[in-house]
Amino acid sequence: MLAGQLYSAVDAELLEELGAVKDVIHRYNALPPSSAQERLSILKGLLGHVGDDEIIINQPFYCDYGKQIRVGKRFFANFNFTVLDEAPVTIGDDCFIGPNVSIYTACHSTDPVERNSRREWAEPVTIGNNVWIGGSVTILPGVRIGNNTTIGAGSVVTKDIADNCVAVGNPAKVIKHLEV
Repeated sequence: MLAGQLYSAVDAELLEELGAVKDVIHRYNALPPSSAQERLSILKGLLGHVGDDEIIINQPFYCDYGKQIRVGKRFFANFNFTVLDEAPVTIGDDCFIGPNVSIYTACHSTDPVERNSRREWAEPVTIGNNVWIGGSVTILPGVRIGNNTTIGAGSVVTKDIADNCVAVGNPAKVIKHLEV
């Protein structure tokens, strides 16, 4: 799965791991917002890397495995952040994620017979430093978003977006280059 090769989405070992993570996520989402230290502790145990103690992920938060997610320093994600991390998801320092943002790494065949076999593959997502992802953005598998970039609310990111720009729309297109 992590090598980007076809794998069975109904593999017993994977399903067991997904179930265990769902229990952790349920505990996280059930904590009162005032339990910041306990929330941080859960995130540090769940995620593959946490840049510092200043990260915040508002509840509810959803992910598949957690351990494939790496977030940098001073990371902030708003409500309903969803990450399907069948492949690595790497997010840099000083990134801000709006509400209802989804990051997907899992890929499925467009051929219905192959899709129904439950075989899939995954492609990593990488987000640079100083990135702002607006509300209700969807980021598709295999995408890289450069440093100092803003993705406008409601966008669907289907391909790489360079450093130092603003991209919006469905599919997201660069509308402005920044002088940084």
